[in-house]
Amino acid sequence: MQALESWGMATRNLRTAAPAETESLGAELASLLDDGDVVLVRGELGAGKTTFVRGAARALGVDDPVTSPTFAIGNRYRGGRFTVSHLDLFRLAGLGREDPGLLADYVGPGRIAFVEWAPEGEPELDSPRLVVTLAHGGGDARIVEIDEPPGAEAER
Repeated sequence: MQALESWGMATRNLRTAAPAETESLGAELASLLDDGDVVLVRGELGAGKTTFVRGAARALGVDDPVTSPTFAIGNRYRGGRFTVSHLDLFRLAGLGREDPGLLADYVGPGRIAFVEWAPEGEPELDSPRLVVTLAHGGGDARIVEIDEPPGAEAER
């Protein structure tokens, strides 16, 4: 795997051969993140989204087990410098019918948030630092696309 800091970003496509490599890629990506960053994590069920987030969380100082928040909507973990949030919004049709403060405990200053299944048009999620898309690559392999949306670096 090529070091992320040498990329100059935009969009990068990688292939990992096993869950441990997917987790390592998440850890490497974590070094690019800072206070208040949001990372949208996309991919079909079983694509390795939680494995990727687990790697990033470990690199950000999380010692607790990192599990999928599918049935809880979100999990928060105490990291080294920041709270690490992991949200799974799959079960929500959109945030319009939800409590307006739903994301407040997960996104914003003092936090780095990883959001799965983010609905379109949500102000708190409209300017992600990165968008990571995982896809099955056969067996344990995964195809991982990491995209830095235009203007994401300028907002830092």
